[in-house]
Amino acid sequence: QVHLVESGGGLVQTGGSLRLTCAVSGLPSNWYSMAWFRQAPGKEREFVAVIQWSSGSTLYTPSVNGRFSISRDTAESEVYLQMTRLKPEDTAVYYCAARNGIRSTVPSEFDDWGQGTQVTVSS
Repeated sequence: QVHLVESGGGLVQTGGSLRLTCAVSGLPSNWYSMAWFRQAPGKEREFVAVIQWSSGSTLYTPSVNGRFSISRDTAESEVYLQMTRLKPEDTAVYYCAARNGIRSTVPSEFDDWGQGTQVTVSS
């Protein structure tokens, strides 16, 4: 069973940086994609970034392109989201998710989720 645990959230000022980590266990194969989603109060969960576990290919939502970077360490079984030039609108709970298949941006296509980590960007 896939198990995901996020860490690294916190409070940061506008323009600051944070790195989120998702510890991954139980992946049954390399044919998985790993993604970060976020959900702000009163809003739907939205796609942020995704990475194919085997190849490392990535995809980002336009609002974070050039500011956020997703990566993975297959030896450590971790996925990272490096966030720079943070804005107040980046404030949300950030979730790590796993999908048995190619990259997707649709939350319902992901099978396993972490508990989330809060990111708050003050203005």
